[in-house]
Amino acid sequence: MPLPTPLPADVKLMSTLSGALGLVFAAMVMALAVAWLMRQPLFNLSAIQVQGDLAHNNAATLRANVAPRLSGNFLTVDLADARAAFEAVPWVRRAVVQREFPNRLKVVLQEHKAVALWGQEGDTHLINSFGEVFEANQGDVEAEDLPLLNGPQGQAQLVLQAYQRLAPMFEEMDTVLEHLSLSGQGSWQAQLDSGAVIELGHGSLNELQTRTRRFVATVIQVSSKFGRNFESADLRYGNGYAVKLRGVTTGSADKDIEKKKR
Repeated sequence: MPLPTPLPADVKLMSTLSGALGLVFAAMVMALAVAWLMRQPLFNLSAIQVQGDLAHNNAATLRANVAPRLSGNFLTVDLADARAAFEAVPWVRRAVVQREFPNRLKVVLQEHKAVALWGQEGDTHLINSFGEVFEANQGDVEAEDLPLLNGPQGQAQLVLQAYQRLAPMFEEMDTVLEHLSLSGQGSWQAQLDSGAVIELGHGSLNELQTRTRRFVATVIQVSSKFGRNFESADLRYGNGYAVKLRGVTTGSADKDIEKKKR
């Protein structure tokens, strides 16, 4: 049986070029079809559905503020840009944006829950329940008498954790922990609603708890002994603490500072 005659080189080349041109033409037709489809009114964004537990925003206002910042239609809108636009709204902590065929966006929002003030008095921001610092109109805060926390940049979560551990201990004394601060050198200081200032010293949160627990357990007895409330306290002793009682002059050392040891 005779072997098939091989095609000439020029014929092979023409066949290859024809196949390649066919693929390019098909790709161009497909691209034009997709471009035409994407411009159809069917895919114009017609609605933005807003969900979530909203206390400081409402769905209508959010849609009115954010919609003008969105570009494109259902198929072309950038979801990352849409999420950033919603998260730029005051009080919005997180936004999840999804497409809903054929022309809607679904947005689920989570708002900040303010639990404390952060910064120096007179120049404060807010801290949410995750220990994140955020800016918003403090007049919109529902809770009154938020504690004031302060510390180095990036340490808000740590200071909030310390407050959450220590505040219940001071409640046992029928007093409120109003201010808690962490210095740049790592030293902690607390201030109560009575105005009393407490030096808590350095150390881990567990160490702060141990010192505070020892202090709370005995300071009422010390104050009662002299019939006076304390003005300040220093918990930086290894096995005790020192207090200064209100109205006691510094001229009498044995009354001015009472060292209480375990």
